[in-house]
Amino acid sequence: MTAPDPASQPRLFLEHLFHAAVTRALPLHNTAAFLPAPPKGRTIVIGAGKAGGSMAQAVEALWPAEARLEGLVVTRYHHIPPRPAGLPQRIEIVEAAHPVPDAAGLQAAGRILAMVQGLTQDDLVLCLISGGGSALLTLPCEGLSLQDKQRINQALLHSGANIGEMNCVRKHLSRIKGGRLAAACAPARVVTLTISDVPGDDPSVIASGPTVPDVTSCADALAILKRYRIDLPAAVRAQLESGVLETPKPGDKTFSGHDVHMIATPQQSLEAAAQAARAAGIEACILSDEMEGESREVGKVHAALARAVAQKAQPFSKPCVILSGGETTVTVEPLKDGAARGKGGRAGEFCLGLALALQGQPGVYALAADTDGIDGMEDNAGAYVAPDTLARAAAQGMKVDAFLDRNDAFGYFAALGDLVVTGPTHTNVNDFRALLIL
Repeated sequence: MTAPDPASQPRLFLEHLFHAAVTRALPLHNTAAFLPAPPKGRTIVIGAGKAGGSMAQAVEALWPAEARLEGLVVTRYHHIPPRPAGLPQRIEIVEAAHPVPDAAGLQAAGRILAMVQGLTQDDLVLCLISGGGSALLTLPCEGLSLQDKQRINQALLHSGANIGEMNCVRKHLSRIKGGRLAAACAPARVVTLTISDVPGDDPSVIASGPTVPDVTSCADALAILKRYRIDLPAAVRAQLESGVLETPKPGDKTFSGHDVHMIATPQQSLEAAAQAARAAGIEACILSDEMEGESREVGKVHAALARAVAQKAQPFSKPCVILSGGETTVTVEPLKDGAARGKGGRAGEFCLGLALALQGQPGVYALAADTDGIDGMEDNAGAYVAPDTLARAAAQGMKVDAFLDRNDAFGYFAALGDLVVTGPTHTNVNDFRALLIL
């Protein structure tokens, strides 16, 4: 695909880079090399995540037609891709809520746990895991209701906790996460195929690691809950304090003979975007695929770097593209005077912080988007920033500080026509950020 001209079509050029990153992470392009041979017995496919539907379809397309295949995978509402013509469905795909779990996710998790009971050593469990699986595969521990789990999940999302902290808590409050699903599959062999959406590509963090060992502890979970002032039912707190809710650890025989394969990563997608930029004659620099921190602050740091390139040709020479990935956070603070809470997500808030710090710097354009196609709870993937962003907003009476105060990136960029809307991409390798300096 020919890239749009960066100088005359900067937005289309940045969208082209985003498309290259997403395409690199699609399951059908990455699964074949990691599929095991069919076993003597049954092959059960289970899994959860925003890429669950496309991962299941990839397995169906690549698995031998004569070999037995069955299973159940849960994905986010509206994230089941169109079924290719002529591809028979052998794996059931159901939908549930993300990022706050619902009854559909609870039912799916229960069905998956039941499905792997009574297997033998001749059977194979193929587990398909991608980002979002923590919310989609919800099965609370004893004494914790779905409503409790929803409240705790919502509190964690608003707290500013990073993904590792959130998933530590989720693992210890679950009957299926933190390696417990692997234990339920015994004595069958388990092969986990994972698409990474976390900094560092740690499989124990992705979807709270249902089939891999957990190095965190009940004490860690308690410390995180205390740090962010999140309450627990007394009976559940007592289970954490006593260690009853401890997860299987590295070295546990539960994981003997199991395999984990990372089939797509954020770094691979950033490299694909960099290659697409260079093919268009624009040098590309990848900062990191592991960036974390408050979204607006990460935006300000990127702005400082872009301004240095634009004004001083340091540390890179223009024209160039600066790429980064990772998973930033948004801390939702209480509003004053009854002000209405806005809408938005990590990518949009990054763009607000970026635009504010750039102050209309000539020659700098940017796009930030979530590679699953959904930024937060809305229908946009992210947003676009141009040198005239602040001026166009000011002409409509909009002040970026006010929108930051109420976390309303969606409202700000919607009014400017600068939301990036792709629809679900059927994969998920986390945040994508690209700054074009001309």
